[in-house]
Amino acid sequence: MTSTPNEISKTSDNYFCPVRYTLGILGGKWKMPILCMLSKEDSMRYSSIKRKLGDVTNMMLAQSLKELDAAGIIHREQYNEIPPHVEYSLTEKGTSFIPVLGQFRAWGLEYMENETSCTKKCDKCQLTG
Repeated sequence: MTSTPNEISKTSDNYFCPVRYTLGILGGKWKMPILCMLSKEDSMRYSSIKRKLGDVTNMMLAQSLKELDAAGIIHREQYNEIPPHVEYSLTEKGTSFIPVLGQFRAWGLEYMENETSCTKKCDKCQLTG
């Protein structure tokens, strides 16, 4: 299980490390692709996120969404209807990270050996710039 940002962001000298803090919140295989998808939609249901991610397990998706919600990156809205459903959307804090994701994408495109494979196959992160 992932440590909380405050647990992993302090060095042995008790100095705060902003890189470790950020990676504590957004690190892992699924969190950034989730943010990429949510950046293109006003909100998404759990099943839509799972379908687009493809090979994520229910446990990993639920854990990633819970951690992003706890960190204030996404908002979880539960509708008490029949049948009940839940929608996820980016918060202002989450939206502020989208330009950074664009920079991650640009860096990856510059250094990937086969750039065309990403642009043809990757529908999870359709960021530009």
